[in-house]
Amino acid sequence: MFPAHPTIKEVDLKKIFTIVLGFVMTAAMADGVDQRQILPMNEMQRNHLLSEMRMLLTGTGAILEALAQDDRAAAARHARSLGTDMPHKMEGHMDNILPEQFMQLGMAMHQAFDRIAQDAESGKDTKHTLQQLSETLGRCTACHATYQISTGRQLAGQGSQKNHGEHGAHSHTH
Repeated sequence: MFPAHPTIKEVDLKKIFTIVLGFVMTAAMADGVDQRQILPMNEMQRNHLLSEMRMLLTGTGAILEALAQDDRAAAARHARSLGTDMPHKMEGHMDNILPEQFMQLGMAMHQAFDRIAQDAESGKDTKHTLQQLSETLGRCTACHATYQISTGRQLAGQGSQKNHGEHGAHSHTH
């Protein structure tokens, strides 16, 4: 992935990733009681949403890799694939079951990837693109700090978990 002797850009990207990961982990472990809003979904909806999140994470990694290689065209291509034309994005499929604020955060994130693509194509420097990517990841962090996914099976099992200390196999919080 990276050459034996990393460049300054690669070291900066690794630092950025480490810092973002630290913030996410700190926020996740800060309080023993999860106060986030529950998004009740069936298994199919949950899987669709999680699949989109994995595509976004993979695409963000591809953007970072392209920037580390100073390949703005590839960074733009990867960002565009995560933008408002992203195939199979949940907007339009699940907007009737998800809160408006959740949908607005998601759309703002897709629009931000469109801007990243446009700016990378127009020759903006890597530092500018990294700043945009950092702001976009902030939207992801805000969403993950606000919401958690819960299936009907998980909600039904919460009473027994409290009484018996069991952990539901179908729970996922993000």
